[in-house]
Amino acid sequence: MTNIQNIFKQSNVAVVTGGASGIGLAAAKHFAKAGMSVVIADLGGEKLANARAELEAIAGQEHVMAVETDVSQKEQIEALERAVIQRFGRVHVLMNNAGIGPETSIFSAQSGWDNILAVNLLGVINGTRTFGPGMIAHGEPGLIINTGSKQGITTPPGNPAYNISKAGVKVFTEALEHELRNTERAQISAHLLIPGFVFTGLTKGDRQEKPAGAWTPEQTVAFMVESLERGDFYILCPDNDVARPVDERRMAWAIGDIIENRPPLSRWHKDYADKFKAFLEQK
Repeated sequence: MTNIQNIFKQSNVAVVTGGASGIGLAAAKHFAKAGMSVVIADLGGEKLANARAELEAIAGQEHVMAVETDVSQKEQIEALERAVIQRFGRVHVLMNNAGIGPETSIFSAQSGWDNILAVNLLGVINGTRTFGPGMIAHGEPGLIINTGSKQGITTPPGNPAYNISKAGVKVFTEALEHELRNTERAQISAHLLIPGFVFTGLTKGDRQEKPAGAWTPEQTVAFMVESLERGDFYILCPDNDVARPVDERRMAWAIGDIIENRPPLSRWHKDYADKFKAFLEQK
């Protein structure tokens, strides 16, 4: 069990990348309502300004920072860390949440691959490596939460660059938590947030109304907090369409491709369609 009340409290500081909308903003609001000082980092413009105003209405101007940051640029993450330390002194929660998802294929334009990997994967790696040493050094309890994806585990066809970026986040965060728990006097733990279908700017496309199957960002953050209270590393979120047992069967089938020496992505292979369906329906 993790006593997050010792972390989500007044005088402590949370930094959220991709914090101007979606899950990031919902998390920043939760931290602000808990009394924390909150820093959101995102691309600039009206969205960031509006998010800052919403947070200031909750926590007060003195407890909110909004910093224009492109997480794909390591020097901008380093500048963010310097600004946060100068203003608030230390960081207790780092949520590496910034992400993009333009469609790619194996042979699509290089720019799409470069952008996704730079934001979704290197943004997480560089954010952790920039803020992490100071979080360990101050000796107080804290969290590093990295936003992954079910697509980084089951790797469905359709957007390989995105899947690879999120698979990398999973592997990196697992390695991070192992290193943290074996670092003397470190009171920081790492956690992998694995959202379900969430209605955000990344997923809604042209839709204006939330689909019935999707969760809201606020539901996702509430589940995240409950999972953190239990001390969960893998924060595997359901949604209104997919319950946890279904996710578990899908993930078990994916690793079974290796164990059973099936073709890769056999879940979508015509010769295995009936077998997968039967596997999914097993009790």
